[in-house]
Amino acid sequence: MRAGLGPCIIFGALLELTLPGVAQAANCPQFFAGDTPPAVLSESQRIGTVMLCNDGYAVLVSERTKGPLWSAEDLTEENVAIARKTQRNGSFQPDERLPRTMRALLTDYRSSGYDRGHMTPSGDEPGATAQDQSFLLSNIVPQTAELNRGAWEGVESAVRGWAEQEGEIFVVTGPGYDPDHIQKTIGKSHIPVPAVTWKAVYNPAGPGTGAYVCLNTSNPTCKITSVAMLTQLVNIDPFPSLPASLKDHVSAMPPVRQSPYALAHRPNGQKLLKEWGTKAAQKALKALVRALRP
Repeated sequence: MRAGLGPCIIFGALLELTLPGVAQAANCPQFFAGDTPPAVLSESQRIGTVMLCNDGYAVLVSERTKGPLWSAEDLTEENVAIARKTQRNGSFQPDERLPRTMRALLTDYRSSGYDRGHMTPSGDEPGATAQDQSFLLSNIVPQTAELNRGAWEGVESAVRGWAEQEGEIFVVTGPGYDPDHIQKTIGKSHIPVPAVTWKAVYNPAGPGTGAYVCLNTSNPTCKITSVAMLTQLVNIDPFPSLPASLKDHVSAMPPVRQSPYALAHRPNGQKLLKEWGTKAAQKALKALVRALRP
């Protein structure tokens, strides 16, 4: 166990594991809207899950994916200000609070062709210890370099700007997989590559909600949709305590900001259309398309 983590662990109801020397399970409701954690609606997805509480975020880890199903944070203007003043020098590490059967390894990503993509970004985390925790592989999924360093960075930047403007927002981030089967994995641990990554936001001052969904391809693009439609797509309700009426409508979401990488690597239009037209992408996003904002 790494020094300074102060971890808490909550096991899914159907996971039977014994971890000697692990801290006692405890709740971390401060990261969730209405003190209620995101709800995984698929029973098969809930099997073999563990919730980990960190200093600045909570994450639900899946034994099947060896990574997060969701990562949740209460993002405040104060936290963003502290994070901006904190030098980023964290390094990726396996999460040793997890049993080996649930743990992603550094070697899984080495020479895989994919970046280690943060769900809760280090740029949101106030202070060195909290940022260090964001580099645990329990908070990481495989992302293409084009997404991780381009559009996804733009989403993260837009959300931080929103937190600075409003003072406080609740953010839940996660991967989305092909609805029928996982087509590609990396490493000896067979970590699945998500078809999309998403970030849902609740602005209590609005009040309002909305979600960004990004294709995890070599020519990524991101769309804005409702939390209700996102829930249908990924079978995860990021804000189960909120009324349906609030999740059915899309708030005035800030546009995705252009990152320096995205500006230097503008995608080829024809190739982008081809990526969106693949059978796997269409299958995963068919419910989403109907709800996309113009």
